[in-house]
Amino acid sequence: MNKREFVRSMGGASLGLFFGPDILSRLSSTPPTTLAQDEAFWASLRGKYRLTPDYINLENGYYSMQSEPVLEAFIESVRRVNYESSRYLRTVRVEDRNRVRAKVAALAGCSPEELILTRNTTESLDTVISGYDWKPGDEAVMAAQDYGAMLDQFKLMARRHGLVNTVVQVPMHPRSDDEVVQVYANAITPKTRLLMVCHLVNITGQVLPVRRIADMAHARGVDVLVDGAHAFAHLDFRIPDLGADYYGASLHKWLGAPLGAGLLYVRRDKVEPLWPLYGEEGLAAGSIDKLNHTGTHPCHTDLGIEHAIAFHEAIGVARKEARLRWLQQYWTSRVRGTPRILVNTPADPGRACAIANVGIEGMLPGDLARALFDRHRVWTVAINRPEAGVRGVRVTPHLFTTTAELDVLVNALTQLAT
Repeated sequence: MNKREFVRSMGGASLGLFFGPDILSRLSSTPPTTLAQDEAFWASLRGKYRLTPDYINLENGYYSMQSEPVLEAFIESVRRVNYESSRYLRTVRVEDRNRVRAKVAALAGCSPEELILTRNTTESLDTVISGYDWKPGDEAVMAAQDYGAMLDQFKLMARRHGLVNTVVQVPMHPRSDDEVVQVYANAITPKTRLLMVCHLVNITGQVLPVRRIADMAHARGVDVLVDGAHAFAHLDFRIPDLGADYYGASLHKWLGAPLGAGLLYVRRDKVEPLWPLYGEEGLAAGSIDKLNHTGTHPCHTDLGIEHAIAFHEAIGVARKEARLRWLQQYWTSRVRGTPRILVNTPADPGRACAIANVGIEGMLPGDLARALFDRHRVWTVAINRPEAGVRGVRVTPHLFTTTAELDVLVNALTQLAT
């Protein structure tokens, strides 16, 4: 399929646009958990990506590349915007952005009036953290395992407004959801106004019981902000079902959109109290658009989101989640229990999906990452967060990752631990 054909077919994407009849015939009667192990199907999908032969990319959590059909359609959008120039910006830009926003909202399971398009998760969550009318002595709860940019934003609010931050430690291998929920519950006081929680912890891959945490916090009068950077278009869920007041995510991760695409969900009744980062008169206090004053921005990225949604929905999120979880279990199950190898991710399949973290006793994370790349051509990222109890490398396969590539990782870890 060339880029023009892809763009013309955007309105009704289906698997038939991307895969041949032999693959489609297996899909009709194959449940996602069984399909997850069908290497022939995933090899066909691998052909939709342009992959370097120079190394095995197992760091797809930072930025998940666009598939070739999505990339070509995005490039066509760049050309269109450049060709029409200011006339595009002044005539159809807003209409296009609103259409894309509606599609993202449909994917998220919420109303377009509760969602805006942003550049990334950091921008989304910091908009909320900065938008609170903090008073001296107000408290917020977060975890040591949370993303550094948001922790820094809370520190900034502490210096600027006198906010008191309480940082908890999430158990890496919890015995139950109750154990995780209680950690957050123990940190709440009558002065707590906001609790931030990761849907999927970026440094370990642990999936947290967000709904349980949200229900507990709400029962105590505390709002809940969720970092969904690595969960959206990775796990099969709808944002409102989580019970969160605010949810931020990056679309250039698991949705496979162009770089610089994200979302912010704000529950309808929580919009009005938030202060926007940038002033814009004329918008109602209860309109979420007040939080989305961007000025001139790369609007072709918005169109790229639309392309990515089409490709994502053609695969199906249930199939996607099942394959990603199976790949993680494939390699982690082969190294768990090996002397000196530490897997910093829960073994329970329900508590993780694609992402996992692994370390070797006596080896610094940076040294491990370099050894994997220099000696075995396996690309990962070092995670050295002693305050969170995490030392290792993050390993993030993608839908195009093969078991043969994961075998290289397993063999490399085994050698390095010997």
